[in-house]
Amino acid sequence: MNDVERWISWVRLGAVGFAVVEVGVFTERFPQGYERLAWALTGVFALGAVLLFVASRPGRNASPLLGAVALAFDTAVISCYALLFSYEYGSPTRWALIFPVVEAALRFGLRGGVIVPLFLLPTLVFLEWWRGDRFGPPDFSWDHVSFPFGILLLTGLIVGWLVARLRRETASATAQAVEAEQLRDRLGRRVDLLEAAGRCARALGSSLDLDEAFGAFIRELRGLVPFDRTAIVLADGGVAHVMATAGVASSDVFPPGSHRPIAGSLLDEVLRGETVYREDMGESRFYEEGELVRLGLHCRVVAPLLAGARAIGMISVVRKEPRSFTQEEVELLSLLGRFVATAVENIRAYDAERTTVEELRRLSALRADFVSLVSHELRSPMATVIGSARTLQQRWRELRPEQRESFLALIADETSRLATLVADVLDTSRIEAGTFSYTFADVDLAELLRDVVAAAQVGQDEVPLETSIADAVPPIR
Repeated sequence: MNDVERWISWVRLGAVGFAVVEVGVFTERFPQGYERLAWALTGVFALGAVLLFVASRPGRNASPLLGAVALAFDTAVISCYALLFSYEYGSPTRWALIFPVVEAALRFGLRGGVIVPLFLLPTLVFLEWWRGDRFGPPDFSWDHVSFPFGILLLTGLIVGWLVARLRRETASATAQAVEAEQLRDRLGRRVDLLEAAGRCARALGSSLDLDEAFGAFIRELRGLVPFDRTAIVLADGGVAHVMATAGVASSDVFPPGSHRPIAGSLLDEVLRGETVYREDMGESRFYEEGELVRLGLHCRVVAPLLAGARAIGMISVVRKEPRSFTQEEVELLSLLGRFVATAVENIRAYDAERTTVEELRRLSALRADFVSLVSHELRSPMATVIGSARTLQQRWRELRPEQRESFLALIADETSRLATLVADVLDTSRIEAGTFSYTFADVDLAELLRDVVAAAQVGQDEVPLETSIADAVPPIR
């Protein structure tokens, strides 16, 4: 509106110059006393134009009152010129009334473009009457009233409609600009949320060691969403597994590694995929909230850990003050749940692979120990059989019959022992394959010990062996 007012002020100053040229140069004769009136009117016009120009200088807000005064001044001056020059039949001066009509349309839109022509209708009637009465013939003619009035009204309608449409377009463009600004701000906040969630997720994924990764995650999260306690809980088979905690009583209440049933807990609701904001846990709805309230914690935001469309657990952030989370923080935690889920899945997969590798290493060590043990067990009876056979081969004639029988019995026993060991190895293979069938029997430990000592004694002569067995040794099943 200031620009319109300033532009009209410049046009008004230009009109003063045009009035001076028209009165002083192009008008050849005036009725007696009219030239003086013309110059007086031009002086009033010039003075008013300068004052209005000063009033509309840049930096000052154009008020509707100033616009109405300026419009009234312009209308009065042009009407006076039209009245002054009405002594000339067919004078075009009254057509200058189109300027206040355009000015009104520019200032006040369609309403101004209609009201001012209606207001000028009595002026046109008076001008035509004054001309016919004072300077006729010809006498008063309605055609000199209706035609200018129609032109003024049509001009006001056209310009007023254009101005009204321009204002609507301007208002629409302004509203769109404001909306675009708001959208840009919202997008900026979304980008900030994504960056913040990404930093937390990268911190959690910075290491495959759970304690180290969770420590980095807590440091990043504390700078974004201050908290008094936080926890990451996973769901598995109806049981909530506390993966990591930090903050108030983190090692005493729901410590890492503890298990709780999902039924009746907030996790049961969060697994549906929605973030839950508990503004005040004074009225506990879930069994774990009572323990949190006893710790002085009252406000809680719990977001699901979403791996795709499936919720695998939750991240819980708790504060002491009720209603202390902002909407932006709730949105950040909701977004964070999606990023954290991926990092948690990676850590779980790594732990599973590490467990599998350690189990394979343990089994490999057990297999090596088993092979070593079997080799040792097979070597002992084989050495006894070989030693007994060579003794018989070399000293057959020197040995007494009972000694030869003893060596032969030893070879038979050790051969049976070898067969038993081989059968045990085969049983081990069947155990690993899952096809082994068990049988149980009573074992006489005293007799077993005597047989072992007898086998060792026959195989060598240098070290004497003795057996000392209690009288009552119960059988072992």
